[in-house]
Amino acid sequence: MRSSVTIIGGGLAGTEAAWQVANRGFHVRLYEMRPHLQTGAHSTDRLAELVCSNSLGSSLPDRASGLLKKELICLGSIIIECAKNTALPAGGALAVGREAFADLVTERITHHPLIEVIRLEVETIPNGPVIVASGPLTSAALSNDIQRVVGSDHLYFYDALSPIVYADSIDMNVAYRGSRYERGTQREGDYINCPLTRREYYSFVRALVVAQRIELREFEQDIKTGVKAGPDKFFEGCLPIEVIAGRGEDSLAFGPMRPVGLRDPRSRNHAYAVVQLRQDDLAASLYNLVGFQTNLTWPEQRRVLAMIPGLAKARFARYGMMHRNTFVNAPTVLQPTMQSINRPDLFFAGQITGVEGYVGNSASGLVAGINLTRLLSGEDPVVFPSTTMIGALCRYVAGADAKSFQPMKPNFGILPSLAKPPGSGKWSKRERGAAYSLRATENLEVFLRSHRLL
Repeated sequence: MRSSVTIIGGGLAGTEAAWQVANRGFHVRLYEMRPHLQTGAHSTDRLAELVCSNSLGSSLPDRASGLLKKELICLGSIIIECAKNTALPAGGALAVGREAFADLVTERITHHPLIEVIRLEVETIPNGPVIVASGPLTSAALSNDIQRVVGSDHLYFYDALSPIVYADSIDMNVAYRGSRYERGTQREGDYINCPLTRREYYSFVRALVVAQRIELREFEQDIKTGVKAGPDKFFEGCLPIEVIAGRGEDSLAFGPMRPVGLRDPRSRNHAYAVVQLRQDDLAASLYNLVGFQTNLTWPEQRRVLAMIPGLAKARFARYGMMHRNTFVNAPTVLQPTMQSINRPDLFFAGQITGVEGYVGNSASGLVAGINLTRLLSGEDPVVFPSTTMIGALCRYVAGADAKSFQPMKPNFGILPSLAKPPGSGKWSKRERGAAYSLRATENLEVFLRSHRLL
């Protein structure tokens, strides 16, 4: 009888890993502690619940996230399949209805004949083949056992969620629909945009910087010491807007509030800054503020965000909040196969490895699932080519500088450089992305055929 594989965590990485393992003929015991033990950020018992955003990033082939999706489709990713089946209008991005997406993943996983979902907290890593995909809010008991097994201290950073408002409370006499550079799938655009004048922008920034913030709660303290973290522990890829604003009064205008590529059809004047809102549910009744992660108190969120034109009377379905994300010091713990250095049958996947973003987490779960089944089948685990996005992410977390290790999202900067043919000038951003994507696609196809993964 084939070995049974234990997978800890029912998020994106855990469900992707379970799917890959089960589809290769191995029985899976997938442990998820919710709803018996909640994390402080999740709100349901669904597998693959999205808590930070409903967007899985760009689907354009010349973008890093789009390339990674393309690679995952080639490898039979359940996460990307379910995302496409529950997609919402979002221009060139892949956004999903949160509930519909989680419901579909839960249905597919629970109905797989080789996957057993067990609603129970795992406090210690068991013997035998295991994939730890417990996520950024790993329970204290399991977190301590991970430290014991891998012999490494945890790192941590603080992540923040964006507010969500009801669509019918947005003043469309002020706000307007439109996608950047008119890339939307709908004629009127997939985003709702709230334009600010120069005066409105600077008034908003001043109010934001001095607004009261929420004190960190107990579960957001460092597990070992109980000491609360300072601003230096924020993840740079998901900073609260008040932290960005504190770095300079123009920081937001060049960040999440940049107006480039947007034009208000009712005005000849370009906005000085723009707040974008993206559809968050299939019924189009909810919209989230794109890139507006925050840790302001809820009364302050109501007061300060009401200064945004179009949101003066906005009703909130969810306020922004901040929570602790935990990850291991992957360069001292993992191989690029997502295998533990100290224990060959122990794999890690997801945000706990330092891979950042929904699609990146799914990719790491896919790699862990494939490689654990290869190990159990008597084959060597594979290291994906560094020229592919999936391979570059795994190589990054395993090979980065351990002293300054930070989570990494998919980006072309982690791929080997690619020179443009002599005499053809400099790359444009789109040309560079397209060239990297073509190379990755060609190399991945050769790799999959040579390792019989197709």
